[in-house]
Amino acid sequence: MASGEPKRNDPDRRQRIVDATLEVIAQHGVAATTHRRIATAAAVPLGSVTYYFASLEALLTTAFLQLAAVSSAAFAARLAEAQDRDGARAAIVDIIAESIWAEPRTLLLSYELYAFAARHPPVTAVMQRWMDDSRAALERFFDPLTARALDALVEGIGIHNSIDRQPLQRDAIREIVDRVAGA
Repeated sequence: MASGEPKRNDPDRRQRIVDATLEVIAQHGVAATTHRRIATAAAVPLGSVTYYFASLEALLTTAFLQLAAVSSAAFAARLAEAQDRDGARAAIVDIIAESIWAEPRTLLLSYELYAFAARHPPVTAVMQRWMDDSRAALERFFDPLTARALDALVEGIGIHNSIDRQPLQRDAIREIVDRVAGA
């Protein structure tokens, strides 16, 4: 680039940093996530990370907000396809057995998110909103207590399946959902 030429704008840089933060967290955990690791993963200069985010906590919070938004949207989208309680139960089985919750990366990030939220009140509020949104989607078909149980079931089975020597298969998940939902 000749001197006097304007620098090229990199409109995706901030988003790459956020995405890279989630990758670093998934690989190393929050405790081992550093500005340097994030910059390397995002392929940006170290100064870019601190330019866009005033602190590592601000960056972690932004990354976890994105994770919560994406996960919540996927949950709501699948449940929105349901027309009745039977369809809602089928959607819950899909969410547990096939969706983003079944992916090891998402489960790892979720563990990290819950631990981070327990110590960072702004993220705790985000988690509460995520749970509220999930429950509201479920309450289209189920009473509030059942919606709460199903919401916990979605994450709980995912967590257990991620480390269980014999993860629950779709038929078992369906039976459990039916029992909780009162089918």
